[in-house]
Amino acid sequence: MSKTCVVTGGAGFIGCALSAKLADRFGRVIVIDSLHPQIHAERKRPAELDPRVELMVADVTEASTWAQALDTARPEIVVHLAAETGTGQSLTEASRHAIANVLGTTRMLDAFATASHVPERFVLASSRAVYGEGAWRSRNPGEVTYPGQRSKQQLERAEWDFPGLEPLPMDAEKTIPNPTSIYGATKLTQEQILRAWALSFGTTVNVLRLQNVYGPGQSLTNSYTGIVSLFIRMAKEGKSIPIYEDGDIGRDFVFIDDVAAAIDKATRTDLSQSFAYDVGTGSKTTVLDLARIIAKRYGAPEPHVNGMFRNGDVRCAVANIDRTVRELEWRPLKSVDEGIGQLSEWIDSQLG
Repeated sequence: MSKTCVVTGGAGFIGCALSAKLADRFGRVIVIDSLHPQIHAERKRPAELDPRVELMVADVTEASTWAQALDTARPEIVVHLAAETGTGQSLTEASRHAIANVLGTTRMLDAFATASHVPERFVLASSRAVYGEGAWRSRNPGEVTYPGQRSKQQLERAEWDFPGLEPLPMDAEKTIPNPTSIYGATKLTQEQILRAWALSFGTTVNVLRLQNVYGPGQSLTNSYTGIVSLFIRMAKEGKSIPIYEDGDIGRDFVFIDDVAAAIDKATRTDLSQSFAYDVGTGSKTTVLDLARIIAKRYGAPEPHVNGMFRNGDVRCAVANIDRTVRELEWRPLKSVDEGIGQLSEWIDSQLG
C-alpha cells in the first residue's frame, strides 16, 4: 500500500507493538512522540519500534509540530494513541492530562483544517475509564442502575461494593459513560471532539475502548504503567504482593498482541460511527487471582490483602466484546495465564 499512516504517541507500549503491522501495510508510517521521560527512561528511539517507521520527536500539543508534519505528509490514516494515561495521577495532575489529551487532539484537528487535508480515517485508542463504575444491576428485581463514583468516605468505611447491586459488563452499545477520573473524562472528550470534527469534515472515526493492556514492552520505570508488571517485579524480588480493598477488584486484562491486532484491523475496517468498540477478553480476573498466579510462578509468598484503596478506582471493569468480535472480525487469542507467562519471561530477560 502506498498510503501514509501517522501514529501519535506511537513510540510507546502500544505503538511499538503495532509498528511492524503498519509498516507491512503502508508505504510510509510516521510516528510523532515526545519520548516523555515518565515512559522513556532514556529519550532515544525504542528498539521495539519497527526500523521502517519514521520517528518525529515532537509534542502533539504544539502547533509547530503539526505544521512540520503536514509540510511533508498527507496521511490517509491517523492512529491517535498520544495520551497521558495515569488514572490516579490524573486526579492530582489534571491540567497535564487535559493539555495532552484534549489540547493535543484539537491541535491535530486544527492543523488538518488549516492544511485543508482530511484523512480517510482516524482510529482512536480510547479507554474503559470513560465508563467509570458503569452499570450495575439490583439482585432483586433486576433493575439496572448507575450508582456513580464510590466516595472517599465510602471507601474509608471499607464499603467496596454498592449494597444489593452487582456490576454488569461494560458495553459501548448499552453502558452510559460516566468517568470517575480526570483521565477518563479526557478520553471521553477525545471521542466527542473527534466525532464532531469527523461529521463536519466528512471522514470516519473508529473508537476502540481498551481494557487493561499488558505484555512485553511495557515501561518498567513508569509507576503508572499497570499492576501486572508491578506485581511481577515484586514477586521476582520474593516479596508478598499487597492487594488493595478486599482483593475482589475485577479487571479485564488483555494482551498487547491482541490489542495491536484490533487497532490494525480498525485502520482498514468500516465500523459504525454511532458506537465505540470494546477491546478486552470479556472475562473477569480479580486482582487477588492475578497476584496469586504471579506469586506461584515465582515461588513468592502468598499475596496479602491490606485494605488500602485508591480514589477514582472502579470496583469492576470487564468488557462485553461480542459486537467487536462480530463487526471488527477480531477476537483475543491470549489467555491471562499465557500472557503472564510471556510477560514474565520478557521481564526476566530485561532485569536478569
